[in-house]
Amino acid sequence: MGSRRSLIALSFAASLAGCAAPRAVPPQLAATFNEPYVLSSGDKLRVNVFGQQNLSNSYAVEPDGSIAMPLVGRYQVDGKTSDQVRAGLEAKLKGGFLRDPSVSVEIESYRPFYILGEVTTAGQYPYVAGMTAQNAVAIASGFTPRAMRDRVELTRRLGDRVYKAEVPLTYPIRPGDTLTVEERWF
Repeated sequence: MGSRRSLIALSFAASLAGCAAPRAVPPQLAATFNEPYVLSSGDKLRVNVFGQQNLSNSYAVEPDGSIAMPLVGRYQVDGKTSDQVRAGLEAKLKGGFLRDPSVSVEIESYRPFYILGEVTTAGQYPYVAGMTAQNAVAIASGFTPRAMRDRVELTRRLGDRVYKAEVPLTYPIRPGDTLTVEERWF
């Protein structure tokens, strides 16, 4: 009878230990701080065309992933880095508009990130380069007393797919990510 209780207790403890172990992050969500930033809807770009004041301006990335620029028209930037956009705009302007265009493209503001669940002030916040999940929690005024404090659920849209995974607080986040801080049970 005593060995049966021990076996039940051991099984219960093993099942709880399995629940506490974080799952592996899917390769699609693997992120590092030195990856080049890829543009998407909600970002705002500062484009400078040297010597052309009427072309230099701030341009918002529209919901369809493009910017609307004089002489160029609608130019698709979704999924490109700022260097790729610079090279593409130079090529477009060189093709019949300017002899030797010199263009610079800077990210003026990133699209926001979202944080939900057991934080003091859930909501939408401006992204800051180099953020971790822990920084995001701090921006949302910290954890509530019932919060799970060692990991968060990360939701990230890549193209037309949405990925979710539990990640540690030291994990880098990206603009547009949604973090959910879950409630702890004990």
